[in-house]
Amino acid sequence: MRKPFSRLRDGLAKTRRAITEGIRGALDRGTGLDSAALDSIEETLIAADLGVETAMHLIAGLRERFGSGATTEDEVREFLALEIERALQAAETEGVQGEPGAPLVVMVAGVNGVGKTTTIGKLSRLHVDEGRSVILAAADTFRAAATEQLSIWADRSDAHFVGGQLGGDAAAVAYDALDAAIARSADVLIVDTAGRLHTQKNLMQELVKVKRVLGKRLPSAPNELLLVIDANTGQNALSQARMFDEALGLTGLVLTKLDGTARGGIVVAIARELAIPVRFVGTGEAIDDIEPFDSSEFAKGLLGVDEAPSETT
Repeated sequence: MRKPFSRLRDGLAKTRRAITEGIRGALDRGTGLDSAALDSIEETLIAADLGVETAMHLIAGLRERFGSGATTEDEVREFLALEIERALQAAETEGVQGEPGAPLVVMVAGVNGVGKTTTIGKLSRLHVDEGRSVILAAADTFRAAATEQLSIWADRSDAHFVGGQLGGDAAAVAYDALDAAIARSADVLIVDTAGRLHTQKNLMQELVKVKRVLGKRLPSAPNELLLVIDANTGQNALSQARMFDEALGLTGLVLTKLDGTARGGIVVAIARELAIPVRFVGTGEAIDDIEPFDSSEFAKGLLGVDEAPSETT
């Protein structure tokens, strides 16, 4: 029996529809994979935000695999799905773990509006559901609503909460939270951080300070440094990932708002160009609308491979 697809496939519906319709239109000319068809498919992939470099790589692969002769839409989609899966898997790394007897420390970054605080709440729920004790630290002391919002998510996810004063030292809040996590033998500490525009150097300096201070309290901390990106932002997400990675050394990404965009291919561009793995994908607004990223399922969902019989796009 075919394994049911997760909500990830539903989140990719708009992107999948745009890509499959583009491929179908390119092949409907009846001239096979000639230059015009390949150019059309390349434009479709770029429009889905797979990136110019990735699109060119995939088109070169199609040309090498099939030449300019006749081929079917299914063959093209299956080939592209396999190549995309390989690109995503090449960026994957082993799961991160904390020091023995110490909490797993997860520092979460991202510009305002990407769904960072909501994502932290969802990640907290994932850990709690798996039997771990969690502390959430409100180290975004620059935004008035940030502490309150994180406190609400802590309540919803059955996590503990550590906050600070508005305008206070974010690194001090992170340090105190880690101190509390160690004292309480917590399993996981998730640290929220400020999210002003990623082009502001003072923000990056602040985040580097938070990372450094965590490391002073626990040498391995932070064990995981996640960047939350909004799938709707397209190529700007690639720019964000590059700048945060240069400053902090990211260990993974969390992709949000995938269900509202036809540009979900940005994940592939980031994986190929920056070699940063995607850890989780947000698939909706509810607290359990998040799931670990699966390269194979993402690639197949993006191209409509192995679809349910009733699904046409």
